[in-house]
Amino acid sequence: MARSGSTGLLILAAFTSTIVTAQQTPTFRAAVDLVNFGVTVVDRQGKPVTGLKAQDFEIVENGKKQSLKYFAAGNPDEAPPLHIGLLLDTSGSMADDLKDARTAAVKFVNALDTAADVTLVDFDTEVRVARFQQADYPRLVERIRGRRADGWTALYDAIGVYLNGAQTLEGQKVLVLYTDGGDTTSSITFSEMLDLCKASDVTVYAVGYMEHQSSSGRMQQRSELDRVAALTGGQAYFPGGPKDLDGVFDKIAQELAARYSLGYLSTDTRKDGTWRNVEIKLLRSDLKNVRLRTRSGYFAPYQEKGSR
Repeated sequence: MARSGSTGLLILAAFTSTIVTAQQTPTFRAAVDLVNFGVTVVDRQGKPVTGLKAQDFEIVENGKKQSLKYFAAGNPDEAPPLHIGLLLDTSGSMADDLKDARTAAVKFVNALDTAADVTLVDFDTEVRVARFQQADYPRLVERIRGRRADGWTALYDAIGVYLNGAQTLEGQKVLVLYTDGGDTTSSITFSEMLDLCKASDVTVYAVGYMEHQSSSGRMQQRSELDRVAALTGGQAYFPGGPKDLDGVFDKIAQELAARYSLGYLSTDTRKDGTWRNVEIKLLRSDLKNVRLRTRSGYFAPYQEKGSR
């Protein structure tokens, strides 16, 4: 679809309304003490590896080994609260596939009995956001089923709006997005959206159904979703058809149930707002054929000199 003009983003957070315009690009305030990382470990077949212990991991920040202060292995009673974001493309190009996407999303939501809440972001030309506690899941399901396909595709704006709202949440933050094509109308660029992903602590799982796109468009859009997922420690999936969505959402749910949560106090106490590279390693020699997915670092907290 052709790009349209600047678009307002309609946010319905906690059922209150406000407008975010193109001039109000989401920003992040870095203010962390305990540095937290969500880590997924998978074997050669892509299946989650469970049963690892704190001593199996090593954390290195800017070349200096860090001491692990917090560790949780999948158990929802021990892990930080899990906040799920569900980003659902409802643009006009979804007309033929939205029914299957809605059905798979509802099944996924119903399986999230350990999540503290789910934030639904459904988007077309506008971006609409509402957060639901577990007791409100019937209303969440009703909202998912009630959307109709219409309008353009403000994908970058939708991701940015979710990330901006998620910065106030404490705990694990995972965004699962579904789209059938590339962005056509956002007020922020792909590069700006990537910067927001890098500045956040949200893990993104991207599901792209690109069968209606041209070959060149499909390659570009797959590349973009792969970059977003890799940058945040998540994974991108490209099902061959809408009927494959259940299997994709099942894989994501299995990974979420097997995530490891690691936290440490950085030995670098400077509050300079700079990027810090973090490498998380597995120390067990019998795990050479597994892959570890997580973020590559974080922005240090920032405090102006002379301020308290």
